[in-house]
Amino acid sequence: MELVDDEYCFVCGHKNPIGLKLDFFFNFKTIKTEFVSKKEYQGYLNIVHGGIITILLDEAMVKLAIAMNMPSVTAQMEIRLRKPLNVGQKIIVEAEILKDTKKILEAYAKAQTDDNVLIAEAKGKLVKV
Repeated sequence: MELVDDEYCFVCGHKNPIGLKLDFFFNFKTIKTEFVSKKEYQGYLNIVHGGIITILLDEAMVKLAIAMNMPSVTAQMEIRLRKPLNVGQKIIVEAEILKDTKKILEAYAKAQTDDNVLIAEAKGKLVKV
């Protein structure tokens, strides 16, 4: 399988008119992005939908694998939503690789506020392609 980036990724694609258009910053060990939700991504009144937070955690893990020249796709994710995120509140999403085997990467991602309140975290198994 070949992974082709046509800039339409919902999270990071800058050509996607309804996408989040997030930029990620790689430091050779981890990757980070910042996100501030709009009201369009809420679940309950003024609370960001958990699916949006989940997609950010997933994207960070896969984006890190790609940045480390290990293109991968998510095979399994375990998500823990710890605190509600208010619409308009900024979070920092960061990922790291925990284990690298021949075919599988194990990764971890977290989303937290500027003052280090943990909003959500995920562990993922990524299959190298």
